[in-house]
Amino acid sequence: MNCIIIDDDKVAQKAIQFLISKVPSLILSGIYDNPLESLQSIDKKEVDLIFLDIEMPEVSGLDFLKNFGNLPQVVVCSSKKEYAADVYEYNVTDYLVKPISYERFAKAIHKTKDVHDNFKFNGIRDDSFFIKNKGNYLNVNSKDILYFEALSDYVNIYTHAAKYTIYSTMRAIEAKLPNTEFVRIHRSYIVRIDKIAFIEEGNVFVKETPLPISKSYKKELNNRLNFL
Repeated sequence: MNCIIIDDDKVAQKAIQFLISKVPSLILSGIYDNPLESLQSIDKKEVDLIFLDIEMPEVSGLDFLKNFGNLPQVVVCSSKKEYAADVYEYNVTDYLVKPISYERFAKAIHKTKDVHDNFKFNGIRDDSFFIKNKGNYLNVNSKDILYFEALSDYVNIYTHAAKYTIYSTMRAIEAKLPNTEFVRIHRSYIVRIDKIAFIEEGNVFVKETPLPISKSYKKELNNRLNFL
């Protein structure tokens, strides 16, 4: 997995860099002093995992999570425990408290690998995804997907024919989905745009199923729909 560090503390940067160097599956592709410097790499989808500090000048890690969508997996690395409840609202994969032991770091990486492996984009066909289902990888056409639903550390994928449950985060899934076809409407829901039947009283209806629209995602939904 390609990863980056976003942390304004040089000592912390070196400590996380050392931990990354001990994991063969991780490739460090950048170190940034603030989130804004990292956006170009993230926008190009060159990043699978972000190690993110919270307390930074200009843009804090928490503001970064709040205001920038389509981020890849995030592991927060902070010297303070009190931010944990806030950041988990934004579907981070794990929260590490500095100084970070190798054992705790390895546990977080195992978690990120599970998330990464359980939902893979098929680069041969740009309209399908591989999801891990009962020990096997199943190729699912994105046009068959109705919506995604967050469920603690898991995500339900609803299609025309079935429901699949995978170990993942909504943030990791959102980062891999084509944003011309899917839209986040709530912390717990991503819907395929062409499956929306109608919108009524703060809900999107996919077939006959109402899914709530939260205030924080309402503007983005309105921007993505074609209104006459």
